Amino acid sequence: QVQLVESGGGLVQAGGSLRLSCAASGRTFSRSFMGWLRQAPGKAREFVAAISWSDSRTYYRDSVKGRFTISRENAKNTVYLQMNSLKPEDTAVYYCAATRSYYYSNPTNYSYWGQGTQVTVSS
Repeated sequence: QVQLVESGGGLVQAGGSLRLSCAASGRTFSRSFMGWLRQAPGKAREFVAAISWSDSRTYYRDSVKGRFTISRENAKNTVYLQMNSLKPEDTAVYYCAATRSYYYSNPTNYSYWGQGTQVTVSS
C-alpha cells in the first residue's frame, strides 16, 4: 500500500502562484510515475503532470506547459507541483496519485490516490 497526502491548495487571484506538496509513505516501488491530476466541477478527472520516479523525466498536459513544474525530493518521498500564472480555468480539486503503468496520462491507470486539495483561482 502507498499512502499519499496532499497539501498546499487554496484561493489565489489569477496570475498568482501556489505550490502543492504530496508526501508518500508506505510501500515504495521503482519504475513508476507520480502524477498530479485534477477534477473541476462537472468535468472528468484529467492528467496535469507526471514525473518518473526512476529518472525524474517530467510530462505535462499542453495547457499547463510553461506554467506548472512537477518535481520530487527523494529523501522526503515528496512530490511537488509549482503552479505559476494561474488561470481561473485551473480551478479544480488536485489529486496526487501513483501508478506502475507507463501510460501516465490516463487517470484510470493510477492505483493510489491522495484525498485531494482544492485550488481556486479567482478572476
